[in-house]
Amino acid sequence: MILIDPPTWPAHGTVFSHLVSDRSRAELHEFALRSQLPARAFDRDHYDVAEQWYDQLLGAGAVPVSARELVTRLRASGLRRTKQTVARERAGRIEELRHAWQELDLGAPGLRDRLLADWGARSRRYRDQQHLAEALAAISLLTPHPSRELRLAVWFHDAVYAGEPGADEEASAQLAEQSLSGLLPSGPVAEVARLVRLTASHAAAGEDTDGMVLNDADLSILAADPERYAGYTAGVRAEYHHVPPAQFVRGRTAVLEDLLGRDRLFATARGRELWEESARHNLQAELSGLRR
Repeated sequence: MILIDPPTWPAHGTVFSHLVSDRSRAELHEFALRSQLPARAFDRDHYDVAEQWYDQLLGAGAVPVSARELVTRLRASGLRRTKQTVARERAGRIEELRHAWQELDLGAPGLRDRLLADWGARSRRYRDQQHLAEALAAISLLTPHPSRELRLAVWFHDAVYAGEPGADEEASAQLAEQSLSGLLPSGPVAEVARLVRLTASHAAAGEDTDGMVLNDADLSILAADPERYAGYTAGVRAEYHHVPPAQFVRGRTAVLEDLLGRDRLFATARGRELWEESARHNLQAELSGLRR
């Protein structure tokens, strides 16, 4: 159920309500998108809603409750995410990523820290450190001994992100070439850059095993559990916050229809075994929500 408390929280010259779901974040994000709430209003487990939105959201079906009841029901649902919880998760993720870099046996702590900072930029809502950690974990599920070039390609594949498809991947590949020159021989450097460029189209096939593994790992988020998938879709919306809601829905619908129209989402047999069914379920559920 979508819940909203009274607009009594002062900030930015007005007062705010909190909008939550006590059922799932997927329901909350779906409702917010249909209601055309600003994507960046989402914060951990709720949307901060300025007073002028209150009556409109009630009309759209949000149920008015007291601030105390809202927090009580959010906690009972298991969906409450405090600042402390998020901070602990982030610290653990950074430690995990530092360990993953150490396993590359490359040294270069300055490069590691630069990449972590790029992936951790405040503007990132989906292509962030969590996506990096998940993609690294995914390649280990797809191949027992991933090459160093493949693992480095994961680190660099979204290192540059400005919301410009194609240009971002090219800039990330060039960053890999510049950063790894002198650390690795030219052949491995060129291979890392080649793999990064592949993620612009996810077109690897045939004998390009590393390319297929990288592309499947990058898309593995599509098969995430419902709550993580909801976070992913909210992150995508937030990264395109400058796009008007109706235009975003049209664009996102086209992306989902294209993905669902493919014979297969994942290039590797292992990727299809692990993720194909769940990914199609998530995509279809998201598409159905956008069409309501």
